[in-house]
Amino acid sequence: MRLAFASHHLIEALGQAMKIVTGLLAAVLLLAGIASSHAVVRISDDRGGRIGTYIDRYQGLKNSNETVVIDGLCASACTIVLGAVSPDRICVTSRANLGFHAAWDFGARGQAITNAEATRMLFSMYPPNIRRWINQKGGLKTRMIFLSGRQLASMYRPCYMDAQALARPGHD
Repeated sequence: MRLAFASHHLIEALGQAMKIVTGLLAAVLLLAGIASSHAVVRISDDRGGRIGTYIDRYQGLKNSNETVVIDGLCASACTIVLGAVSPDRICVTSRANLGFHAAWDFGARGQAITNAEATRMLFSMYPPNIRRWINQKGGLKTRMIFLSGRQLASMYRPCYMDAQALARPGHD
């Protein structure tokens, strides 16, 4: 009788411990999911560079759940992010400023020469609203054109959080 009573209490205690462990595990998994779904990549003071480098950089972002916060200058090849990441995962702060221009290569004497094929490829990567805006401004030329303020805010949702506080180190 004592053995049955003791084993009954042991089974109850083990059952309670399992419930606690299961609850803790569920809480940890829930918090991990929340944290990963709210990951943020902050872009600011990015003057661009080689198109291929940015295509590679943004390929990883394309399939992630990370939000892209544009919080300052994003110029030249940096703007490829607009076509690589879903617009619902991009937000802009009041400091956001996008700069667009034609793609170019170095000529034989080191001078910049417009690369028409690369410019067409770059243009084709942008979403329709950005292509329309670029066309309204005369297209991609050697001179930089900038999109910011109300016009930009009408195309992308505003960031309602402190971009600096949410930024992952090394992404600005």
